[in-house]
Amino acid sequence: MVEPILSVRDLRTQFFGPEGVVRAVDGVDFDVFEGRTLGVVGESGCGKSVTARSILRIVDRPGRVVGGSVMLRKADGSTVDLAGLTEEGMRDIRGPEIALVFQEPMASFSQHYTIGNQIMEGVRLHMGLDKHAARKRAIELLDMVGVPQPSRRIDEYPFQLSGGLRQRVMIAMALACDPRVLIADEPTTALDVTTQAQILDLLRQLQTERGLAIILITHDMGVIAEMAHDVSVMYLGRAVETGSVSDIFDRPQHPYTTALLRSIPTVMAKPRTRLPTIVGSIPHPFDRPAGCAFNPRCADMIAGVCDSAEPPPTNTGARQVRCFLHGGRP
Repeated sequence: MVEPILSVRDLRTQFFGPEGVVRAVDGVDFDVFEGRTLGVVGESGCGKSVTARSILRIVDRPGRVVGGSVMLRKADGSTVDLAGLTEEGMRDIRGPEIALVFQEPMASFSQHYTIGNQIMEGVRLHMGLDKHAARKRAIELLDMVGVPQPSRRIDEYPFQLSGGLRQRVMIAMALACDPRVLIADEPTTALDVTTQAQILDLLRQLQTERGLAIILITHDMGVIAEMAHDVSVMYLGRAVETGSVSDIFDRPQHPYTTALLRSIPTVMAKPRTRLPTIVGSIPHPFDRPAGCAFNPRCADMIAGVCDSAEPPPTNTGARQVRCFLHGGRP
């Protein structure tokens, strides 16, 4: 059996404020395999981006990872729990082992330095190259991700680039130290359809060439269908259903997954008909419902059961689902 390159178990991250504690990530489990893409999907506010930051331990204050394990299988075959590493140890992981493509490149780049300087900084830090070799490496990376005229563009500033080019440069920066795991947080947000397709094609090509393990975070089920091998559906800080992309799309078991899929427009839909929507909205973090977090919006809610106890994770074949409709009733 193939071992995962990254195994996350019971990951929990909380934000401590004057109004109370927000459980942004509340017991997330998933595995990521070499050469495969795990799609993490859910509505805005469900904890997808905080999960990514928790893996790399770059959660902004007052947030803190409070529990769980993040087991990384390194290139030499050894395994390390990132949750137990010091900050110095994590610096050796960020970049060479796991890299993150941030959601908004314009906010992630410094506007005071050229894109070349920002790529070269990581290359020199982790790979020990001198300035000339680091510049050459940066040009190669820009060329690899499809930035035209890389030897000229390397001296430009982020505000001189289009959104699509900034996203490509962000991917080049993430790949600078040859990571084995790439986390892409909403990599196609705010891009036009043509540029979105180009960025997704680039990620797919890089995965084929390098055997990258990719965690793709998005709210777009269409992107998940196109890119992912495995899917983790998140709701209010928890993975409510995890399985292969074919199982999730063909035979969804959690009512939230079913509702997400029904909201996707299809070419078979009748013209001028309203798309199905999910009733209500994600609860406020300080007002979590009792029992299953989805029960106030669920059409299949079982009174006295779903509103009184949290469903445990249940394995149904090759997938895991948190729902009383599939066993584990109190």
